Amino acid sequence: PLLPAEGGGGRRAPFLLRALRIAVVVCLYWFTSIAMVFLNKYLLDSPSLRLDAPLFVTFFQCALTAALCLGLSLGAACGPPCPGLPALRLDPKVSRSVLPLSAVFIGMVTSNNLCLKHVGVAFYNVGRSLTTVFNVLLSYLLLKQTTSLYALLACGVIIGGFWLGVDQEGAEGTLSWPGIFFGILASLCVSLNAIYTKKVLPVVDGSIWRLTFYNNVNACVLFFPLMMLLGEFRTLYHFDKLGSPSFWGMMTLGGVFGFAIGYVTGLQIKFTSPLTHNVSGTAKACAQTVLAVIYFEETKSLLWWTSNLMVLGGSFAYTWVKGLEMRKVQEDPNVKSGERNETGV
Repeated sequence: PLLPAEGGGGRRAPFLLRALRIAVVVCLYWFTSIAMVFLNKYLLDSPSLRLDAPLFVTFFQCALTAALCLGLSLGAACGPPCPGLPALRLDPKVSRSVLPLSAVFIGMVTSNNLCLKHVGVAFYNVGRSLTTVFNVLLSYLLLKQTTSLYALLACGVIIGGFWLGVDQEGAEGTLSWPGIFFGILASLCVSLNAIYTKKVLPVVDGSIWRLTFYNNVNACVLFFPLMMLLGEFRTLYHFDKLGSPSFWGMMTLGGVFGFAIGYVTGLQIKFTSPLTHNVSGTAKACAQTVLAVIYFEETKSLLWWTSNLMVLGGSFAYTWVKGLEMRKVQEDPNVKSGERNETGV
C-alpha cells in the first residue's frame, strides 16, 4: 500500500485532535495541488521564461519522481523497516509488464501539461473536466458495467458545463482549440490510467511505490525519442536560462510537488475517505479557479462562471450519487457481485 494502515484496536484519538489532523491533511492537499498547477503554468507558458519544451518539463519531473522513490527506498533500507516503502530495484521483466500502463501514463501527464500550457489556470479545471464522463463510458465499454440514471444525469450536467465553458472562452477571445483537444485527451488518459493501474498492480505485488517507480523510469526512456522527434533538444540548446540556478530551482520544486501530490492524496484518503477526497478535490478546483482569476486579474462573464458551477456541481452530484449507491451495496448483503463492482468504479 502507499501508506501504512492506521493501527486498530487502540483508544481512539479525541475528536478535536482527529478533526485538527484531518484539517491539516486537507489543507496540505489543497496547497500542494494548487501550488503545483501554478508552478507548472509558469514553467510551461511564462512570458519571462519563454521555454517551449513541455515534454522536457514533464520528463524532468518523471526523472525526479523516480529518483525520489529510489532515494526514499534506500533511506528506508538503511533505517528501521517501513511497510509502505519496499526495496526498489529495476527488473526488466517487470518493466516490460508495466510498459502498457506507462504509455497511458505518458499520455496523461503530457496532455495535462499541454492543456495547461495552452489554456489559462482559471479554465484548466473545465478544460479537463470530462474524466468522470470517460469513467462511465469506459466502464461500460471495457468492463460492461452500467451506471444509474442519476449518475448519468450528473454526467450530463458536466458535459453541459464543459460546452458552455468552451463557448464562453470563444466569446471572450481566449479559446485555444489545442488546449481543448489536450484537455479532452487528458480526461480520457486519466480514466484509462485508473483502469490499467488496477490491471497492472498485481505485477508489482500491489505496491503503489513500485508502480510509481517503474512507471516513471519507463516514461523517462520513452520521452527521449519524443523529445528528439519534436526538436526539444535544439530548443534547450538555444535556451538562454539553461545555466540559471533559479530556473533549475523552479524545475526541481515542480518535480517535488509532482511527487508529493501522490503522497498527500493518499494521506487525505487515509484520514478521510475516497468520497470525502472527491468532494475535497471538487472544492479545491473551485478555490483554484477563483485564485487564478484574482492572480491573473481576469474579468469573467456570468455565463463563464455558470459553466464552472455546472462542472463543479455535476462532479459533486456524481460523487454524492455514487457514495449513496456504494453505501446501499455495503448495507445490503443480497446485492449481486456485478452491482458491487459497478458501484466501486
